[in-house]
Amino acid sequence: MRCPFCQNDDTRVIDSRLTDDGDAVRRRRSCEACGERFSTVEEANLKLPFIVKSNGNREHYDEGKLARGLERAFEKRPVESSQVSQILYRIKRKLLTSGEREIEARAIGDIVMDELRDVDQVAYVRFASVYRSFQDVDAFSDEIKRLQAQTTHGRRNLKPTTKGKK
Repeated sequence: MRCPFCQNDDTRVIDSRLTDDGDAVRRRRSCEACGERFSTVEEANLKLPFIVKSNGNREHYDEGKLARGLERAFEKRPVESSQVSQILYRIKRKLLTSGEREIEARAIGDIVMDELRDVDQVAYVRFASVYRSFQDVDAFSDEIKRLQAQTTHGRRNLKPTTKGKK
């Protein structure tokens, strides 16, 4: 690593630590020539896939755009900003680990809806209304019925626990 002060190529690592999220390593370095100390951050260089829109256009993944969509869905809902950050993080991880060079926008919408279903059902329906371009009340009603069926189905799979008294 080149020293940012004197441009010498000979530096040594004094200390290494994981960042708070564990996705990078922070290294404290010292220059052998000038003695100055500096920090570097090392992280995996993974590329996010291009997003293929319904019209065939390709664009870079824009986390800000997704965050704005989630903010609209969660507007006036009892959801912490940390929960929104976690959702964005999980979505980005799924995209990074997919190994795909391109992914359809529709697939990202499905991932988002899966995340929202577990966090807030009102936000789920709000997002679905935009994502699926609801044209009338019947489309809303159908989506709510689908959500209720999934929720009911999920509850049926849960086995009640009973604790016996001795």
